[in-house]
Amino acid sequence: MSKFKESVIRIVSLIPHGKVVSYGQVALYVGIPRAARQVGWILNQLEEKVSVPWWRVVNNEGRISIKGSMYTAEDQRKLLRREGLEVKKDLTFDIEKYRFIPSVGLLDDLGLDSIYLGIISRKIPYSNYFPKRKLAKLVKKVQK
Repeated sequence: MSKFKESVIRIVSLIPHGKVVSYGQVALYVGIPRAARQVGWILNQLEEKVSVPWWRVVNNEGRISIKGSMYTAEDQRKLLRREGLEVKKDLTFDIEKYRFIPSVGLLDDLGLDSIYLGIISRKIPYSNYFPKRKLAKLVKKVQK
């Protein structure tokens, strides 16, 4: 198994019940920010015996966009609804309401360097998710 695939599986396995991330968000956390399609491809190719909550990875617009899988968009919708997400019949939902934002500690555990962490903080507005004290800690890490 490639290091990229292992990293994708690790990140997706960390997404808690009732939360989602975008394909691009997984790619950012893996360290390859332009690899959203590859993330989708890896999740699509997972064997049933691999226990990974693939249904928690969605389009960044808050839309289920699964294609070419043994699972349907309706299967993903049902799994997300079981976890408490309000997914409409047109397969859309408020992604920001359910988006998983890792803690500062988890970001550190992922081994991302401070420059890259700064890039991530521009892509995902952490100020919307962390209290100011925790955000200040994140900013200090970026500035080191």
